[in-house]
Amino acid sequence: MINRRKTSTVTVGKLKIGSDYPVLVQSMTNSKTTDIKGTLAQIEACYKAGVDIMRVSVPDRESSKAFKEIAENSPVPLVADIHFHHMRGVEAAENGASCLRINPGTLGKKEHALDIIKAAKDYNFSIRLGVNVGSLEESILQKYHEPCADAMVESALDAIKILEDNDFTNFKISVKASDVIMMHEAYTKLAKLCNYPFHLGVTEAGPASSGVVKSAIGIGSLLLAGIGDTVRISLSADVVEEVNAGWRILKSLNLRNRGVNIVSCPSCARQQFDVINIVAQVEKATESIARPLRISILGCVVNGLGEARESDIGITGAGSGNHLIYIKGEPKYKAKTEELFAKIMDCVTEVLV
Repeated sequence: MINRRKTSTVTVGKLKIGSDYPVLVQSMTNSKTTDIKGTLAQIEACYKAGVDIMRVSVPDRESSKAFKEIAENSPVPLVADIHFHHMRGVEAAENGASCLRINPGTLGKKEHALDIIKAAKDYNFSIRLGVNVGSLEESILQKYHEPCADAMVESALDAIKILEDNDFTNFKISVKASDVIMMHEAYTKLAKLCNYPFHLGVTEAGPASSGVVKSAIGIGSLLLAGIGDTVRISLSADVVEEVNAGWRILKSLNLRNRGVNIVSCPSCARQQFDVINIVAQVEKATESIARPLRISILGCVVNGLGEARESDIGITGAGSGNHLIYIKGEPKYKAKTEELFAKIMDCVTEVLV
């Protein structure tokens, strides 16, 4: 079991965030916010993939107006993303935002923060302090001479003080960097200095292939240390891929469980059937299943029997093409190679009924 860092509790709509609650998966739309239909389609697709919270950028007044209709029709709470123009935050509050993401490096004057705090109190929504290494305050950059973990931590602490001085504590924090080591250092240091919930992310992680690896290392290592309460995998890819990657990270750490978890061997000369092909077929056929289900597919008996006993459905390659299928840890069926995929899917139906 992972011993999570003890935090306060923050609300985002009807959701509660903090160490007493599950780690939540977040993503962000990349459509034009004024494209209401397209933005809602992205939110719906992410919702079906298991997203808990969506963030929507509000860069101008037209986007503020569109945000109202989007919020009214969204199946999940929305975070309004605000930079430079603090009035967009006030408008987002009026138009149904459940949370407001503000960046201390782009917010501007302290008076702007006070306007947003007042709106947050008036409309009962939370705030995320989103510190980013690429947009730190000029005064902090001059002090540290270059972006670094300590600079991000100081930026966060300065912003925390403004909120606390104005009796506002319904907020979470992120200190993101595109450098995994810098990001890890910043979160680790800040975790010792406050007890507010953290939103984790490696910012601008890149394309799907490398970005998932960066995020798994940065976010996964923090979660393993008990740090983190929401996650976002920032990819230059389909937003649904962010949701899928977030769930994979949480499932690998047993922090949450959703959908089919396939345990499969890389295959070798001992395999008794084409493992890679069968795994690909099963993965595609089960991608829409939301209920937790563990399927092990191993090509021989070396580890196959042990994994099968620990799975909801376990397949072990056996000699003469009579492959073994376990259900809930007990041997139940045998199947020839040519019928193996169909038999596996029959077992999925059986277990889910």
